[in-house]
Amino acid sequence: MTETYGTERGAGGGDQGPEEENRDETGSYGTARRGTRGDAERAEENRDETGMERWDRNFVELLQELRVAQTGVQILFAFLLTLPFTNRFGDVGDRDKVVYVITLVAAAAATALLIAPVSGHRQVFRQGRKPQLVRTASTLAQAGLAALLVAMIGAVFLVLDVVAGLGWAAGLGAAIAALFVGLWYLLPKLIRAEGP
Repeated sequence: MTETYGTERGAGGGDQGPEEENRDETGSYGTARRGTRGDAERAEENRDETGMERWDRNFVELLQELRVAQTGVQILFAFLLTLPFTNRFGDVGDRDKVVYVITLVAAAAATALLIAPVSGHRQVFRQGRKPQLVRTASTLAQAGLAALLVAMIGAVFLVLDVVAGLGWAAGLGAAIAALFVGLWYLLPKLIRAEGP
C-alpha cells in the first residue's frame, strides 16, 4: 500500500523541503532543531525511518483506521436505504421522517468523507504528495466520523421513537450521544493529557 518515491534514505519526496518532510500528520516537527521535545516526539525520532517513510506509515495507519469506520457506516447506510421499503415505514410520523432524512444524508456524507482518502490517493499516486495527502485524509476522516456520529444518533433515535416513544428516544438518544462523544473525543484528550 505504500508508494515508492525512488529517493535515497534521508531525501525528501521532491515537493517539499527538509522541514516539510519531518512534519508528522498533525503538522508538528520531530527534529532536534525545534527546541524542547516530549517523549512522544523522541519515540518518533527513534524509529529508523526517513521523513517520507514516516508519511507512508502514517497513511497506512490511517487507512487501517478508516477500514473500521467504513464497515460500520456501510452497514448503517444499507439499513437506512432499505428502511423506506418496509411496510411499517409508511406509518411513521413527520418527525421520524425528518429524522430519517437527516440520518440518511449524514450516513451518505460519512461514506463519502471516509472513502475520499482512498480516491485522493489514487489521484496523486506517485506524485510525491504524501504529506499533503496524509494531512487532508486526516481532516476528512475527522469530518467523516462526525457525520457518522450524527447518523448513529439519528438511527438510534428513529428506532427508539418507533418502538418505545418520544421520551425513551430522547433520553436514550442523548445517552448514546454522550457515550459516543465520550469515547471518540473526550477519552483521546484524556490519554493525550496523561502523556506517554
